[in-house]
Amino acid sequence: MENDVLISYAKKAMGNAYAPYSGFCVGAAVLTDDGDVFTGCNVENASFGASICAERCAVLKAISEGCTSFTKIAIVSSGNDYTYPCGICRQFLSEFMEDGMIVLSNEDGDVKEYRLNKLLPFAFNLEKME
Repeated sequence: MENDVLISYAKKAMGNAYAPYSGFCVGAAVLTDDGDVFTGCNVENASFGASICAERCAVLKAISEGCTSFTKIAIVSSGNDYTYPCGICRQFLSEFMEDGMIVLSNEDGDVKEYRLNKLLPFAFNLEKME
């Protein structure tokens, strides 16, 4: 799937963000190995630790439908610049797409791509500990 299509899914999902505390809305769209797309948005909570990022929201929706392997995720936000996945999301994503692509788009529509393992070169992995 072309990046611009995946980004458009992420932008649409961003419109559903619940961000009454920060006002910072994020949307994500994850592409499965089978070519399906699942979207997510950030959902804030007064108990900030209970908030969830858009990336994890999208992946959790996919997992709940039986998909556990992904090739690419697009991330957009209401900010002016590129929005990189936070550390928790990077670790979370590494479980399901160790070599996957992270696609970022800023407000001008410029796009950057990174392999997840470049953004998180030493992800925690129990299988590699044995």
